[in-house]
Amino acid sequence: MRPPAYQQLADELRAEITSGRLQPGERLPPEPELCVKIGVSRSTVREALRLLASQHLIVTTRGVTGGSFVAHPDAGQLAEGLSTGFSLLAHSAGVGLADLLELRRALEVPAAGLAATRRSEAHLTELRGSMFDPSADDLETMLGAHSVFHRLIAKATGNPLFELVGRPVYQASYGEEVVAELPPDYWHRIDADHRELVDHLVARDAEGATRTATRHLDYIAAAASTPSGG
Repeated sequence: MRPPAYQQLADELRAEITSGRLQPGERLPPEPELCVKIGVSRSTVREALRLLASQHLIVTTRGVTGGSFVAHPDAGQLAEGLSTGFSLLAHSAGVGLADLLELRRALEVPAAGLAATRRSEAHLTELRGSMFDPSADDLETMLGAHSVFHRLIAKATGNPLFELVGRPVYQASYGEEVVAELPPDYWHRIDADHRELVDHLVARDAEGATRTATRHLDYIAAAASTPSGG
């Protein structure tokens, strides 16, 4: 079965954008021109443009100088499209915590080294602001702060691809059964590792940062696989 006309048009325009033939900021042909060029109604064109806008690929403005323009890539918005698929995989029977940690290791260790050499003072300020009180006993806050911290490390690499891929990874949560079995001092150790990592970034110590990131993930893997008190 052929897809609806608006879907075909959206697919064609998406291919133009993702291939680079249409560049960020470039204006798409006006709606009447698309109607004639593609041979579809104006309502079909508008539905295709609404679909592309919902995927953060274009921005539509009104007025005399308005129109539809190719959006400038934003890692946060683009990551939304990855999050649904990632969450489905992360919570499926075929993907476990070990798989998630394996991916985190592939991302976080090199990201820590890059962040140490490329970070700005603004990055350091954001990272310090993401710290939490491990004695507060507020699990939701600590899980959220942990996620934000690692997204900020990815941001500090200066490579938007780390930020794009990292966001859905750090939005994935532990299963309830894992959280219930974490050691009593788990969050104190996580907090200490985060602070040590920031110290390495302050010193622009890439070797120390990658070493701490590796040890951090080793601890998380061990803590998640060992029952509390065991």
